[in-house]
Amino acid sequence: MTEVLTNRALNRATLARQFLLDKADLTALEAVRHLYGLQAQAPTPPYFALWARLRTFEPDDLSKLIVDKQVVRIVLMRGTVHLVTADDARALRPLTQPLLNRDLLQNTIHAPKLAGIDFDELDRHTRAILAERPRTNAELGAALAEHYTDRDPGSLAYAARDKVPLVQVPPRGIWGKSGQPTYATAEHWLGEPLEQDSKPEEMVRRFLAAYGPASVLDVQAWSGLTKLGEVVERIRKDLRTFRNEDGRELFDLPDAPRPDPDTPAPPNLLGGFEQLLLSYADRTRVVSVEHLKEQVRTRAVARGTVLVDGRFAGVWDLAAKAKTATLTIELWVQIEKSERDALLRRAGELLRFAEPAADTHDVRVTTR
Repeated sequence: MTEVLTNRALNRATLARQFLLDKADLTALEAVRHLYGLQAQAPTPPYFALWARLRTFEPDDLSKLIVDKQVVRIVLMRGTVHLVTADDARALRPLTQPLLNRDLLQNTIHAPKLAGIDFDELDRHTRAILAERPRTNAELGAALAEHYTDRDPGSLAYAARDKVPLVQVPPRGIWGKSGQPTYATAEHWLGEPLEQDSKPEEMVRRFLAAYGPASVLDVQAWSGLTKLGEVVERIRKDLRTFRNEDGRELFDLPDAPRPDPDTPAPPNLLGGFEQLLLSYADRTRVVSVEHLKEQVRTRAVARGTVLVDGRFAGVWDLAAKAKTATLTIELWVQIEKSERDALLRRAGELLRFAEPAADTHDVRVTTR
């Protein structure tokens, strides 16, 4: 009989893969490689993600990797910007291209304005423009509009983002810096072509290493791709199978960590757009159905995430003014005093990490 993994067992297995049961003694590059895609719609979430997971981490550890082109910010899974290693960018972009091709034809805002365009020709124009120098979104759209005079520049730039592998170059994504997203082609920026023989089977294995155990639907939700059941079937013999409490089949790597469900999980503070909350079709291993609905309604996923006992417990926001840094925690659940005390200590550590120059660090807790 197939072993059933309770929701709590799934939670602890996921936290172990995500270095959220115990901080990891890894470099920033090693962690980015293992985590296989840090959400990077905004500049700072990857920094908070690594701070929460690594025993030793400073912002410059990641900033240097971006400047040195060892990691890049690029549109990949689900058509959103992720931070990945250079090698993973080269392998993942061809695998995720089908969902971006689909978006070119189905996007409700841009597809009607792009009807009839030869996208291969747009690819060539985009590469020629960016070969001169990196361009912002507005600059790229304006340059493309010189070739497509009857088209909307914003939609042209959006099409280039989907059709051509574009990376966001520094200073975008550098801690303490600001700047609009500015693009270069991945091949030009990295000095190497994309991999043309990337295997979806390897993508599934890497996903399970960082996010498993998981169902086929979970892998599809994380990636944005379809028909991955066929891929999983090809490697089924290499995987362990389980069932969740609802009877859905789950897959995992045989030797991946699956800790005792009673393993303690310390309170933690994660950044906005946290991949832990966005990488599953069934997110109940981390967040309740009630809170998931409220997250969607209020767009709370864009705010910092509070974890207590390994589960979503609220959100947090950070503000700095006149040498005073304030971190406000908004709890969505009742917690024990010992958990509150540990959470306050963790919040103080985050404040000192994020705003080391502030004279005063203030933590406030409210209840929803």
